Amino acid sequence: MRLIPLLVAASFAVSACTTLTDLKTDISERMFGRDEADPPAELVDFKATLTPKVVWSYKLGESGTADFMPAIAEGFIYAASGDGTIARVDALNGKQAWKINAGERLTGGVGLGDQLVLVGTPSGYVLAYDLNGKLVWKSKVSSEVLSAPQVNNGVVVVRCGDSRIFGLNVKDGARKWVYERTTPTLALRSSAGVTIADDTVYAGFAGGKLVALRADDGNTLWEASVALPKGTTELERIADITSLPVVDGPLVYAAAYQGRVAAVDRKTGHVAWTRDISSYTGLGVEEARVYVSHVTGAVFALDYSSGRTFWRQPDLKNRQLSAPLPMGGVVAVGDVEGYVHFMDREEGQFVARLQTGKSAIMPQPVALGTNGFLVQTRKGELYAVSVK
Repeated sequence: MRLIPLLVAASFAVSACTTLTDLKTDISERMFGRDEADPPAELVDFKATLTPKVVWSYKLGESGTADFMPAIAEGFIYAASGDGTIARVDALNGKQAWKINAGERLTGGVGLGDQLVLVGTPSGYVLAYDLNGKLVWKSKVSSEVLSAPQVNNGVVVVRCGDSRIFGLNVKDGARKWVYERTTPTLALRSSAGVTIADDTVYAGFAGGKLVALRADDGNTLWEASVALPKGTTELERIADITSLPVVDGPLVYAAAYQGRVAAVDRKTGHVAWTRDISSYTGLGVEEARVYVSHVTGAVFALDYSSGRTFWRQPDLKNRQLSAPLPMGGVVAVGDVEGYVHFMDREEGQFVARLQTGKSAIMPQPVALGTNGFLVQTRKGELYAVSVK
């Protein structure tokens, strides 16, 4: 999860805060308490009833301030890091198939689709490689690419740091369409990308807006308010969707910092329910439950149809959690010290704990089969974890 260095506004009025340091401190206080140095909560003791294990690990480069998530296709994992490293490894054993360097820093990736491996750069380029690591095309967009490009029916959908979304031709990177909107004076820098389902692109924005677009031409289908900015100052009014929307059945779920968790009808954009839960890294959905990492470190389990709380796990305060990953009977979250915490799906009590290393785990764990998952750390370690 990104720490204070990344909680910098993408754009802001100079009058909103005396100095950049004051701005960062104020945002920090609102997210993690009055003291920027608030330590992670001590780990509580419990009787483990599950024995997860690291099946294999693979070393990439460090991420810097960017967030990365691996992608999986046909038994191989594709992963990237901030120093320009892109690698393909075997999903079963972590054995390297190939590793290349893009020749420039990376800030977004990895996306997969139509036999392409896609990453983004801080200078606003999208790089497309074939599955053997050969560069196919390079396309310029409007600003830094902070999330993984996605592919849908011949269109590469790319979210930029300036809130524009581009649709590029999968064959050569030529621009097909662009979606843009006005952003608030002050907004959090975010790696929230897009989620695509059934030819529809879902994206969250500053100001708490969730938008559905046609993937083929970028036209707007609907816009919904997940959160409403409140307060008198620009900082108080930050209510940004900083994590990926999650699609499940007829609903799409989104969470906003200093805002709410909302369930939205995918066809109409009608908000089915909301809960006042602030989240920076987001949520996971499985079997009629929505799991949310609160910005302060609590984990919530909510009913998918009403938002009613099933349970709340409060014992991970200030541990700067990843989005939850539900897997059958357990829910897993990573933290700032490299631990993965496993909670019982029904009651929320801890059932296992595993430390991958001592580096913070990225915001988005990725499922690997039915009984495993991948986490990537800020120091560039990729871990495959089994929960059999």
